[in-house]
Amino acid sequence: MSARLEPDYFEGLYARDIDPWSFATSAYERDKYEQTLAALEGRRFPTALEAGCSIGVFTEMLAPDCGRLLAVDASEQALGAARERLARCENVQLERRVLPEELPLGPFDLVVCAELLYYWDEQLLLRALPALEAAVAPGGSLLAVHWRPRTETYPLQGDAVHRLLHEHTTLEPAVERVEQRYRLDRFDRPAAR
Repeated sequence: MSARLEPDYFEGLYARDIDPWSFATSAYERDKYEQTLAALEGRRFPTALEAGCSIGVFTEMLAPDCGRLLAVDASEQALGAARERLARCENVQLERRVLPEELPLGPFDLVVCAELLYYWDEQLLLRALPALEAAVAPGGSLLAVHWRPRTETYPLQGDAVHRLLHEHTTLEPAVERVEQRYRLDRFDRPAAR
């Protein structure tokens, strides 16, 4: 298997269905998004990065808690739908980027990697982790959320992603939530002294 699922894979999915995972209509997704926001504990983030924003459903929910939110995705079709959804959100900037190579430098007060990191294999994730950590500002957070049930499509399983994060990150574990269908972890960088 390759190091990651490539952008063409996602363009094909969005060509067949602009919402292939039912982000906009699923009660499961809505609950997961609400729990993801709850893991941020009511904080406001001057700068934030959402890596893998898809059609912008969670982006729209996160935007009110951010001064400036950069949301990126590898699929131009997904970003087209996100642009329509977020047209009134003046604090949101959308960009097409292939990650991890085109990861914005930051620093960001929040970096969200939801349903993204299992598209990379273990070696690519471990090579990318220092850059993800470096993108987190002092006092900031890295939030990871991934599907847990087994899939044959992705290079990694969701639980494996979170195990690797716990074993290799230099950030401090702050919030952990393990549900039947997803796992959520927030890691914090201590504030500068």
